[in-house]
Amino acid sequence: MKKIGFLSFGHWSDSPHSQTRSASDTLLQSIDLAVAVEELGADGAYFRVHHFARQLGSPFPLLAAIGAKTERIEIGTGVIDMRYENPLYMAEDAGAADLIAGGRLQLGISRGSPEQVVDGWRHFGYQPAEGETDADMARRHAEVFLKVLEGEGFAQPNPRPMFPNPPGLLRLEPHSPGLRDRIWWGAGSNGTAVWAAEQGMNLMSSTLKFDEGGAPFHVQQAEQIRAFRKAWTEAGWRHEPRVSVSRSIFALTTDLDHAYFGDDGESTDQIGYIDGPNRAIFGRSYAAEPDVLIEQLAGDEAIAEADTLLLTVPNQLGVDYCAHVVENILVHVAPALGWR
Repeated sequence: MKKIGFLSFGHWSDSPHSQTRSASDTLLQSIDLAVAVEELGADGAYFRVHHFARQLGSPFPLLAAIGAKTERIEIGTGVIDMRYENPLYMAEDAGAADLIAGGRLQLGISRGSPEQVVDGWRHFGYQPAEGETDADMARRHAEVFLKVLEGEGFAQPNPRPMFPNPPGLLRLEPHSPGLRDRIWWGAGSNGTAVWAAEQGMNLMSSTLKFDEGGAPFHVQQAEQIRAFRKAWTEAGWRHEPRVSVSRSIFALTTDLDHAYFGDDGESTDQIGYIDGPNRAIFGRSYAAEPDVLIEQLAGDEAIAEADTLLLTVPNQLGVDYCAHVVENILVHVAPALGWR
């Protein structure tokens, strides 16, 4: 059994073929899509975060709005780039959104991917400390974020406050109990997956990772997941971790499906480079009739290892079509694979 949700990159453009022509379109349609997939029986609505781009860049207002409009689904990110974040202010925003949603936030955070501008985090007022890389800075911000989410007091109260304080050191408010255990790290390598386990974060693995050994993408990703679980056990955490993978999967059941994605059926893994010389492997897309998809997906080792599957959706095609993409998997594919 698996939790199945969608992952939207939240693109908008003024292209005549786009149904999201503005930021307003994307935000409002994201809420509508989350409501629609909850009605279909899906389990989650997740959103990618990019800065300086015509995509979703400020997730917490959106997550709070979805939390107020839905009742059951998990609501999350995949991922928030911690190089850009003030971890204390982020903890306040996250706590408020989680309380509005009734404890349904599942926040994916990470070092992030290459952005639209050079060292964009510098424009937000952050820079690595002496001897740090930007990746080190992201992990440092993440560690602070995790610490304050525990809810322990750390700030000395004013002896003459405007309002009465509880006794002892003060914590950030609002505090949402349990949110600390619902933080995920987007790992691009086996090493960062192990680090995430040591920090007590769940693992979020996407459709790309650093190429570590030359095996097919899904095999390398499965190895990453097993390394994460081993490190989790060795760290001695008492609760079971969660693991998600994302995939582009399209069940071709209508003429429109064939028109949009029929040519993707021969997709294969791709090799590329991110952050300069770092060789990365990008996982294939899946697009075929349901019976063919079932056979193909049964051989995906990483999906088998994960408890959560996030389906990337083409959000510029509109709410109705994206809901159709998710429904196709829930109805025509998931039951045959034992995911439902």
